[in-house]
Amino acid sequence: MSILQAPAKPTYDVVIVGGAIMGSSAAWFLSDDKDFDGTVLVVEKDSSYEFASTMHTNSCMRQQFSTELNVRISQFAADFVKNLPRYMGNDDRVPNLNIHNFGYMYLADNEGFADVLRESQAVQIAAGAGTQLMTPEQIKAAYPFYNVDDIVLGSINTVDEGFWDGTAVFDWWRKSARERGVEYIQNEVVSMTKNANGTRVESVTLKSGEVVACGQVLNASGPRAIETAKMAGLVIPVEPRKRFTWIFTAEQPLDRDLPLTIDPSGVHVRENGGGTYQCGGHTDIDPAVDYNDFHMDHALWENHIWPVLATRIPQFEAIKVQSEWAGHYSYNTFDHNAIMGPDTTVENFFFLNGFSGHGLQQSPAMGRGTAEIMVHGAYKTLDMSPFNVDRIKQNRPILEKAII
Repeated sequence: MSILQAPAKPTYDVVIVGGAIMGSSAAWFLSDDKDFDGTVLVVEKDSSYEFASTMHTNSCMRQQFSTELNVRISQFAADFVKNLPRYMGNDDRVPNLNIHNFGYMYLADNEGFADVLRESQAVQIAAGAGTQLMTPEQIKAAYPFYNVDDIVLGSINTVDEGFWDGTAVFDWWRKSARERGVEYIQNEVVSMTKNANGTRVESVTLKSGEVVACGQVLNASGPRAIETAKMAGLVIPVEPRKRFTWIFTAEQPLDRDLPLTIDPSGVHVRENGGGTYQCGGHTDIDPAVDYNDFHMDHALWENHIWPVLATRIPQFEAIKVQSEWAGHYSYNTFDHNAIMGPDTTVENFFFLNGFSGHGLQQSPAMGRGTAEIMVHGAYKTLDMSPFNVDRIKQNRPILEKAII
């Protein structure tokens, strides 16, 4: 049984519900804003983060999105990761990080998807990304291990696309935020009390019984976002979807780095380092799952994942699984994009939810934008307003085609 920790104060300017990558990014950027001198409480139900989506991530970054704003968001993330010490005040304790730029390789096996890659590349190039389109012959020349018999086009970018140390950034956000006065407790928000006309959350009640008054509330609850929203009388289209990951070795290792390859089947596989590879996927039927359901589907590996790998990369016919796990996407069923900003009816309730699998790489820009709108009432750097929650109520989806 987890130990519940009591807050140090009876009231806070900001209460953040959820302390994983999004909650911690927002907390750190609040602490970094020179115009903010308030108090922040981060309430995290499990401070080990054992089952948090943050700890089950593939920890990759890409520029290959179909919307300019998502490209810009990842460009800031790349700059943030590569210049982490500078962003954190030139603290000499902060490590220098880089991005292992093996790139993403999208493979199209029909002209319809090839057209999507062409359209997306035009968006990416306009935003300054280095995406290149490749014919099957060019793919085979650069990466001889692929079977491209059924492929009509590929799309790859090896600039600021690949693996990065998301755990290090997460750890330093929490450490730095705490040193600046942000309070983290292991506890759980179980209810919220609003004012008489229902336009503001006045307090949150913790599982341990304390009632904490608050100026603003941020929902950073990952796959459980809808449960936190319900406490304020709100509903958002976010649910947990299960995603499976395997780490394996190959009897015949590849002779060069493997880009994060997105097979037309949806199975993806990438270089993992040290002679290992990492792959992932999900079942064809992709329902919402219980919040505590992390059971592996071994039949999925045998019947789908491994056959796809062996077909696309014949050297992966003989492989051995080293480890495996299941994690949850915070899946936005409306349009697969972030839900953020203040609610239109409960004015001091803010969202940071629904990232549908690309949250880790978006966390620097999302935390920064959230801090800006909470402190200044507007986005000061990237304009994140297209992601504001009001688009859901107005049925204005943002179609992002590059969802893995």
